[in-house]
Amino acid sequence: MKSNSMVRTAAFLGALCLAVPVFAKPFVKVINITQPAKVGQATLQAGEYKLSIDGTKVTVQHGKDQVAQSEGRWEDRDAKSPYDAVLLGENGQVKEVRFSGQKRVFVFSE
Repeated sequence: MKSNSMVRTAAFLGALCLAVPVFAKPFVKVINITQPAKVGQATLQAGEYKLSIDGTKVTVQHGKDQVAQSEGRWEDRDAKSPYDAVLLGENGQVKEVRFSGQKRVFVFSE
C-alpha cells in the first residue's frame, strides 16, 4: 500500500512539473526603434513595435501585423538598465534588447 502511494505521488509531481511551463506568460514589451533595423530576415523601419518573448522565441509586431520572428536567449548583466534600449550591430542587425529597471537582457542569436 505504501509503495502504491509513493508511485501516485511521484506521478502527480511529474505531471505537475510538465504542466507548469504551460502557464508561463510570454514577456511583452513595446519598444521604439529610431532607425532602420533588421530582425532575422526582416527589415524594420523606425517606429513603435511590440516584442513578445516566449522562452527563446521572439516575435515582433507592428500594429496588429507580425513583421519578424527570431531566436535568442536571456542573459543577466551586473547592473539594471536605466532605460529601454535596442543595440544594433553591423548592417543594422538587432543584437540585444535591454529593458528599463531590469538586469536581464535578451540577446538575439543572429
